Amino acid sequence: MTKSVSENGSYVEPGEFNRDTNYITTRITADGRDGYPVEPGRYRLVAARACPWANRTLIVRRLLGLEDVVSLGLCGPTHDKLSWTFDLDPGGVDPVLGIPRLRDAYLARFPDYPRGITVPALVDVPTGQVVTNDYAQITLDFSSEWTEYHRPGAPQLYPRELRAEIDEVNLAVFRDVNNGVYRCGFAGTQEAYEAAYERLFARLDWLSDRLATQRYLVGDTITEADVRLFTTLIRFDPVYHGHFKTNRSKLSEMPVLWAYVRDLYQTPGFGDTVDFGQIKKHYYVVHADINPTQIVPKGPDLTDLLTPHGREGLGGRPFGDGTPPPPPPLTERVPALREPA
Repeated sequence: MTKSVSENGSYVEPGEFNRDTNYITTRITADGRDGYPVEPGRYRLVAARACPWANRTLIVRRLLGLEDVVSLGLCGPTHDKLSWTFDLDPGGVDPVLGIPRLRDAYLARFPDYPRGITVPALVDVPTGQVVTNDYAQITLDFSSEWTEYHRPGAPQLYPRELRAEIDEVNLAVFRDVNNGVYRCGFAGTQEAYEAAYERLFARLDWLSDRLATQRYLVGDTITEADVRLFTTLIRFDPVYHGHFKTNRSKLSEMPVLWAYVRDLYQTPGFGDTVDFGQIKKHYYVVHADINPTQIVPKGPDLTDLLTPHGREGLGGRPFGDGTPPPPPPLTERVPALREPA
């Protein structure tokens, strides 16, 4: 997902930042009730490793073993006011969809599409048309509608008995953390920024208290709630702390959350989807009104993410009765963490 940029390239809004949460709500389901049935090889997930909202879909696709069922198209870390682009591919064209811009898939279905061109998006390969960009529903449907194609040992990320609690936690985390960092970074007044800042750190303190006595957010296994929180926390020190002015403390200075994010980062399916180079390039180059020089910082050194976290002592079983996913396909591997030169 990316915020729609104004004609003059500005992301900061007057006053408080308000995210447009109107997405294409068509769903891909087992019964095909919206006209798009679950079908291996039919759909292409278009994502960007830079984007936290898209990163969720990459993690869930990995954990559930859908790599051979839903193909992956990756946009580069930067985009202009029109669209994400396939600049990582030869000739700047997605090799399956045959398009240079994700916008082309949106316009193929909605010629007058009025909103921002966002990732993640699922595209119907035979027609080249976008099906949905409803990022929150995409991962839930991967868990609940694509079960016939889950790998053996796939975890239960959205178990029925925990859905009410997962939904409740997700709502609070979205409002105050996932979107909260953007409410800080894109605030147009001091008052709006400070209000968002206070809500963000109050919620992070609440999460620290919750996670001090349990390994995962809901229940004793990884769920959708952990996926959604992780993609914001992993970007906190390299981007949000400085770029979005969320600087009461770094994540690495919040012991519980720092141990929690290290635990997840070291879990197969999480850290192996994260590309810090692309993440930093996206935020510091695209948000030119916040960072007009577009200089990308070299730091911080994030190799401490690989140090022991000690959270096994809280119990919990990462994959429940399931198993870790195998290593990602060679074509989907990300650069390993290395100490800065």
